Amino acid sequence: MENQTEPARKPSEEEVPAPTPRPVNLLLLGLLTAFGPLSLDLYLPALPTLTANLAATDSAGQLTLSACMVGLALGQVTAGTLSDRLGRKPPLTTGLAAYVVLSLACSMAPSIEAVIVLRLLQGMAGGSSMVIARAIVRDTYGPTHSARAFSLLMLAAGVAPIAAPVLGGQLLLVTSWRGLFAVLAVLVSGLLLAAVWRVPESLPVDQRHSGGFVRWLQQAKAVFTDPVFCGAAAVQCLMGAGMFTFIGMSAFVFQDHYGFDAQGYGLLFAAISVGIVSFSRVSAWAATRRRPVVVMGWGVSIALIGAISQFVAIALGAPALVVAVPLFLCISSGGLISPNCHAMALRNQGQRSGTASGLLGLIQFGVGAATAPLVSLAGATAFAMGAAMFTSTLLMAVTYLFALRRNPRFQ
Repeated sequence: MENQTEPARKPSEEEVPAPTPRPVNLLLLGLLTAFGPLSLDLYLPALPTLTANLAATDSAGQLTLSACMVGLALGQVTAGTLSDRLGRKPPLTTGLAAYVVLSLACSMAPSIEAVIVLRLLQGMAGGSSMVIARAIVRDTYGPTHSARAFSLLMLAAGVAPIAAPVLGGQLLLVTSWRGLFAVLAVLVSGLLLAAVWRVPESLPVDQRHSGGFVRWLQQAKAVFTDPVFCGAAAVQCLMGAGMFTFIGMSAFVFQDHYGFDAQGYGLLFAAISVGIVSFSRVSAWAATRRRPVVVMGWGVSIALIGAISQFVAIALGAPALVVAVPLFLCISSGGLISPNCHAMALRNQGQRSGTASGLLGLIQFGVGAATAPLVSLAGATAFAMGAAMFTSTLLMAVTYLFALRRNPRFQ
């Protein structure tokens, strides 16, 4: 009898050893995911000045932030889907080039209405790099090794929120808010060149899919039928609601209510961003020792403690420093929550990772775009900000516990 040899079994994604992260590539991917904070944070110290210069109301000034968030949401879902069809690199470089042009247009905007429209388009262009960078990580590191890669990615991405408000505040000493948008154009031009030169195409041709809107709906349905994605996305969304409330209102609260100048506010924002990076480093260390859901739970607990303490401090009329310390904990905990939410949300998506990453961004930034304007209807006050952050953080904790107890696959 002839010897029968069984065909070699192809190892699953879970069995493939994790590629060694290349620091240069992760740094570049991290900066590409930084378009959200870069687009939002650089001109935050100038938001009151921009509003006054264009003779607009505070709510209209906040709409420039919300428009950018809506654009980031729409850009992510569009570019994520296109990247599953065309590969990662073409929509990435196109989005970066469009961002440069739109940033220059923002610097020349004649009215608050023009700024709002241009910020919407600018956000759409910037969203492409955010979603595609996450998809490249998922392509490269697979479902079981991406939590550590996302944590390291967030360390790199943390450069933007640390540097952006400080840079914005210092630039306001020598230029106006218009100059800040010109600086954005210059910075992103450098990233465009780096992306063309250094970012590899991570989605092989045989793994791409074709099809139009019907195909996208099928992909989206498959994503939303994954309970792990839904649970992780809900936690990420509610964390984002609190963070975007802070982003949208803190410039008015700390400059108008607590008397900070643009440079002092930039330093406060940078200190909080250092906390995000520090917690991201803890998350990267824990990724090889604890399950992502456990590390996420650490972050949820810290955020809840910070939100409660901050709300109590504001309600009691405490000084700025007493408010800032628990605010630091509440926002910085995102360094533990966000990378593990992303890793879990994309864990089961495989070739749909671009679409899934885009939908995750759509949900997060869509909720963020609606949160700050709704909260500001009560006035851009410290109490309104604290109450909104407390509510969103409490809901996040309840959602996390519900998913943990009701869905065994969430483990």
